Amino acid sequence: MDSWTAEDMPDLHGRLAVVTGATGGIGRVTARELARAGAEVVVTGRDPGRARRAAEEVAGEVPGARVRPDLLDLADLAGITGFAHRMEHGDRPLDVLVNNAGVMAVPERRTTKDGFEYTMGVNHLGHYALTGRLLPLLLRAPDPRVVTVSAAIARSPMAELSDLQSARSYHPMAAYAKSKLANVLFALELQRRADAAGATLTSVAVHPGGSATGLQRYAPRPLRFLARVALEPLIGHDVAEAALPSLYAATAAGVQPGGFYGPTGRFEQRGGPGPVELPAQTADPDLGLRLWEASEALTHVAYRWPRR
Repeated sequence: MDSWTAEDMPDLHGRLAVVTGATGGIGRVTARELARAGAEVVVTGRDPGRARRAAEEVAGEVPGARVRPDLLDLADLAGITGFAHRMEHGDRPLDVLVNNAGVMAVPERRTTKDGFEYTMGVNHLGHYALTGRLLPLLLRAPDPRVVTVSAAIARSPMAELSDLQSARSYHPMAAYAKSKLANVLFALELQRRADAAGATLTSVAVHPGGSATGLQRYAPRPLRFLARVALEPLIGHDVAEAALPSLYAATAAGVQPGGFYGPTGRFEQRGGPGPVELPAQTADPDLGLRLWEASEALTHVAYRWPRR
């Protein structure tokens, strides 16, 4: 699949997409390319000014683009509910949800407005709640897709969920690793539940490979410099390439429900998007079930599926 590019996306006119964390980096490119293919795209961000500027920039780069900004802070459950209500008032089926927003290497343990450890709260619990709130709109679409952006570090031994919110011990990259494993487990469990309900919904996880984006904003300055000038030229790729797994999973024919997609080149960095190896931890189906139950208990968001 090395030859697949954003130009291979199908015509998306008439489709509605939401991209979280779309004010920069991979999310912004994802929103731009979905709009270029004809989709109406909601560009979300926690800063309304940045969301507005990103939407304006996409509209300037893509003639005729249908794109609009909206406020969405994944560290605030009330804000997530408010965003979902605004989407419901639009009375449109939601065809594509790209759970892209994320934080990495937050130097000290901090919490969201609802008291969740910040990295897990934004990267997983916020997206769990958002997807649940938007589920009725997704199920109204003929072929809805939910793409959840993880990372290759989900396979790391650091990705261990016994201390889900790092209450006993906090390490910045361990918190990030466990949140990225949670992203994959969420995507797989969402697919299992959709299948059990007989719902026509495709849920997949992706990882983008290595790319220096705004995700590194919490990392120490020397590490950010190293990522930008040393590591990325050697093993990473640019943001446009890093967005390809998300675009592929969101639009391509033949995407397998419950799959994991990423770059297929050497070291899973440069290379066209395709299926990649799941984290070993996902072999335990009970782990995904326990995470789902914990997420529901913490966020008080219960997914409502249609009766068969």
